[in-house]
Parts: sequence; C-alpha cells; structure tokens
Amino acid sequence: MQTVAVVMTAPGHAGLDLLDLSPPGEDDVVVDIDWSGISAGTERLLWTGRMPDFPGMGYPLVPGYESVGRIIEAGAGSGRSEGEIVFVPGARCFGSTRGLFGGAAARLVTGGSRVVPIEAGMGERGTLLALAATAYHAIALQPPELLIGHGVLGRLIARITIALGHPAPMVWEALPGRASGADGYTVSTSEQDARRDYKTIIDASGDMAVLDTAIARLAPGGEVVLAGFYAGTLSFAFAPAFMREARLRIVAEWKPDDLKMVQRLLADRTLSLDGLITHRRRAVDAQAAYLTAFDDPECLKMILDWRTPA
Repeated sequence: MQTVAVVMTAPGHAGLDLLDLSPPGEDDVVVDIDWSGISAGTERLLWTGRMPDFPGMGYPLVPGYESVGRIIEAGAGSGRSEGEIVFVPGARCFGSTRGLFGGAAARLVTGGSRVVPIEAGMGERGTLLALAATAYHAIALQPPELLIGHGVLGRLIARITIALGHPAPMVWEALPGRASGADGYTVSTSEQDARRDYKTIIDASGDMAVLDTAIARLAPGGEVVLAGFYAGTLSFAFAPAFMREARLRIVAEWKPDDLKMVQRLLADRTLSLDGLITHRRRAVDAQAAYLTAFDDPECLKMILDWRTPA
C-alpha cells in the first residue's frame, strides 16, 4: 500500500512524494484523508529549521497533526468501523521516512484508538480539534484575564473561556490585520492597555520576548502561562518577577479529556469553529501553501485539500 504525502526534504522545501505505507494490523485503521491543517507553531519551526531537539526529528519528514478523513479499512481490534469520519492527530506509517507528526498525507495507517470520530458536517473545520483541545488545556486550571496573540489558538482560547462561562479576557494583538474577528471580547494592544494587575496571562503568540512584557502586567502572585511553542531559550528580568512573586506555567500537549470537553462544547453549540480557516490550497500546491501559511499575516489557518491531490 502506498500514499501521496507532503515530504519536507530540508528546511524551506516541501513537496508531494509517493511513499510506502506500513501494513495495517488488527488494531489499526486505514484512513483516506480529505483535509489536513498546517500548524503555524510547530510546523513553522520544522519549515525554518529551528525545531528544538525532538523525538523523531530529522529530514526527510512528513509533517502535520491535524487531519480529517474517512476510514476505509478497520482492523478487528481497532474499535472503529469502515465509513466513519475521523480526526487523525498524525501517524507514523511511512517506513524510513520520519512522521513528524505524519498527518499530511492522502492516506494514513494508525491505531484505531488514536482516531476520533466526528460529525460529517464538521468538514474541514474538524482539522481544528487539536488546536481547540490545546486551547482548553491552557485554561483548564485557570482562565485568562489577559490573552496575548489573536491567531487561531488565541481566538480559540478566548472563545472557550467565554463558552465555559468565565468573563471575557482582554486580548492583545500587535498586527493590525489580526485585530478583527473578535467574538464577545475586546482586542487591543499593550500600548493601549494600562492595566497592571492581571491575575492570569496566557501567551498564545509564541513571542520569544513575551515574558518581560507579561510579568510587568501581573498582579502580585499572578501567573504567566506559555501556550505557544518556542524555538529557543526564554529569559526574563528577575527583579520584576521577584517583586510580584510571579508564577510560570507551561502548557504541554493536550490530553484525551481536553478533546472530549471540546467536543461537548461543540455539541452544545456553546463553541464555534467558524471563521478560523482563512486559506485553502490543493495538496499538490504544498510548497506555496506553506509559504503562505508562514509568511502572510492575513493567513490564520491554511488547509490542504487532499480530495484532488494531483
């Protein structure tokens, strides 16, 4: 069995290639992919060659962990059924070609326990489930009063905060083109916001210099939550953090319970994924799609369409 997949051969170079697929076992499913998303965080680091040492890191690789498709084959022990529409958070099924994170392909083989059934009506919006689960994971312990960054992750954090019944956060965004699209909350800039007593600040911008900016706006005993993915060493001035007895929390990968909660909010119609996907390209145009996803500030989310891969 083979598949057409996006293969990054080196930083800045992505194209389609024909790869062998690992044979599926009894616990596996085979999924024909309709759409996959391009991550503006981790995949940007792969694209620029700045990804920190990460298990499985190296080129050539198949990127992507935001895929939606239909199961065409289900093993007896997979717990899934043929015909189900599922979200696939990546796969490692390409033989000697690394899958990091292995979701950007026309067909995938992965464990049935890894895929998540979704409503067929979600369509391409189903690719946003991983980001939504990450957003929920970021606020599970404490909702933000201030949110830095109005990209897709920032918008989802703000929407989920409101969906859970918490007060709407203030949102900072430095790029004027990304200030629009707020739904029940205010988008401003750090210069326009004079407040300096935020109890919880979440950064969803991935800005390497964010800590000093955020700490300066904390209330005593306040917390800065890092929800982005950062390419190098983060640092901060000690004295302001000391005076505020600041706390720092890092958000890791979302957990299955986070995804379940997001699905519940979607089913209750208290959370919407509308308006977050701004760009779409055919999978055959992968190189151009990645360039747009990372270089165009108007691009919130780029989707690759695998329904016509060639």
